[in-house]
Amino acid sequence: MKNDSVLGFIKKNTMILVLILVVAFFSWQTGGKILYPMNVSSLISQNAYVFILATGMLLCILTGGNIDLSVGSVVCFVGAIGAILMVNVGLPAWVVVIIMFVIGTLIGAFQGFWIAYVRIPPFIVTLAGMLVFRGLSNVVLNGLTVSIKGKTSFVNLFGGGADCYIHDIFGNGKLNLTCLFGGLLAVTIYVVLQFTTRIKRKSKNYDVEPLWMFLVKTIGIVAVVMGFAYKLAQHKGVPTVLIWVLVVVLVYGYITNNTTVGRYFYAVGGNEKATKLSGIDTNKVYFIAYTNMGFLAALAGMVTIARLTSAQPTYGQNYEMDAIGSCFIGGASAYGGTGTVPGVIVGAVLMGVINLGMSLMGVDANMQKVVKGAVLLAAVIFDVVSKRGGKFVVKN
Repeated sequence: MKNDSVLGFIKKNTMILVLILVVAFFSWQTGGKILYPMNVSSLISQNAYVFILATGMLLCILTGGNIDLSVGSVVCFVGAIGAILMVNVGLPAWVVVIIMFVIGTLIGAFQGFWIAYVRIPPFIVTLAGMLVFRGLSNVVLNGLTVSIKGKTSFVNLFGGGADCYIHDIFGNGKLNLTCLFGGLLAVTIYVVLQFTTRIKRKSKNYDVEPLWMFLVKTIGIVAVVMGFAYKLAQHKGVPTVLIWVLVVVLVYGYITNNTTVGRYFYAVGGNEKATKLSGIDTNKVYFIAYTNMGFLAALAGMVTIARLTSAQPTYGQNYEMDAIGSCFIGGASAYGGTGTVPGVIVGAVLMGVINLGMSLMGVDANMQKVVKGAVLLAAVIFDVVSKRGGKFVVKN
């Protein structure tokens, strides 16, 4: 019986275990460089757009394995408009931020309308969007680069400037104590919530995981978070872009786990016909998923131009692939109805670690794509085989 629970624990946390092994491998191959505080901080800054886009992409995938191929182009288009409005028009940063959010949301709603109410396949609608908004990005920027280096308030707010870290309110010593206290507060809240949830479930006679499994998982997560906070504290502290990522993760994690709307996404992906017969407006669920994707693409656009302190017609290329890959690697089902926000973040971190590790090892960029593609395929194969009870079946 205990062996079954161990196997269940391993199966449930496969990607986390894989992430640990991958970090250990690259730590060995790079002589520990991948764990340098500066590289840990860079991992966040360079992959913030993946965390944001993958969270939104999860909602699309939950509805039945649907994806949004246009997000990279939308990121570029919204970022281009923002840069033009700040530099050429001279609008205040806060006004530009609102306009960028509105434009991204309207783009998502436009695509969501055709998908949800006209029932054009999402692949076709978003493929068209990918081409349209990539072309419009070139038109808006006239094929040129627009620098926003002088817009320090915008750049620092979205994590692109030299001063884009949360200041240490306790001083400026070797360690950023604000970062450490922030990590300690986060794990304290996490532990309290975990134990509270477990006690409530037991009081209602719901199934709960064995105590040893619960403790191993909880202690492991606490150790990772505190280790992460310590590494950041050794560098410059908490990057401002991490705050945006945490807000997105916490908000959407709550929505998918604790709200009626969140359960609708899973229901539609599990069985759309049954969901519709139960009185749920499935069209609205699709519409919300793609409208939300546009909203988060706008945020990713802000993060992108802030980090690179400019807007270019080439920005956002392959962003959609990084987001989709993170979702599937993080446990989202290719058939929909299965997936979690924490799982997606694990997938995004794994992709980021692979990118960073291979870059530090000097691996050719083309081989990096090969490895990422192989990891994505392996994750989907694992998902499909798991749903067949662990049997690898070749269908005629």
